[in-house]
Amino acid sequence: MLALAVLTAVCVLTYTFEIVFGLAGTILMLPLLSFFYDTKTLVVYSVLPQILVAAIGLIRSPKKVDARFMARMLFFAGLGAIAGFALFYYFSATVFQMLLASAITAAGLFLVIAPHRARFGPKGMRVMDTLAGTSQAMFGISGPIAMTRLLATFPEKAAVRHYAFAFFLAMNSLRAVEYLLHGTYTEQIAQMMVFSGPFLAITLWFSNQLHLHINEQVFRRVVAWMILFGGLTLFYR
Repeated sequence: MLALAVLTAVCVLTYTFEIVFGLAGTILMLPLLSFFYDTKTLVVYSVLPQILVAAIGLIRSPKKVDARFMARMLFFAGLGAIAGFALFYYFSATVFQMLLASAITAAGLFLVIAPHRARFGPKGMRVMDTLAGTSQAMFGISGPIAMTRLLATFPEKAAVRHYAFAFFLAMNSLRAVEYLLHGTYTEQIAQMMVFSGPFLAITLWFSNQLHLHINEQVFRRVVAWMILFGGLTLFYR
């Protein structure tokens, strides 16, 4: 019960951060809770809060998603996800955690060092979409890659956040179905979801509007540094 209470409290804080800034909830949650739960267990569990964040963020936003743009992005992400799912079940827990920490740290370093330098042509965008799908399926995280790609595509923070949520909702829905078909959900993970789900849904519904008060420069800077911090902490763990 103590572990479930800690899980809920940490996820309320970290996924409030994600619904405000558009990413990093899972990146922050993993190192904080890896003392209580196995990393792979947390990655599987994260499908619930990520779907809640994306769904609530989209429902409470007046913007619309361009269907053609998302279809192209999701097509290549889906191809990458095929490889990501295979690798998720292939690697041991120790190797998985080391790869996860390295991927998060590298993404954080890139965003801290070169936050405005990302420029991609059509082929570069397709590569980024594919990598985002692989990362989402394998690690439960695609935010650093998807956000870097979207920041290079859209000038407005609100548009970046909205398209990121549309991408995350689609990819995490795919991940949820794949886990179900593969029998990945355990009794422990189901208990974690049932206990924390209502608290997360209520908190995220009301905290969504906080993003309106965040300055553009602060938005980019905070996201970059929190990703880097999360990766380094998980790597040390």
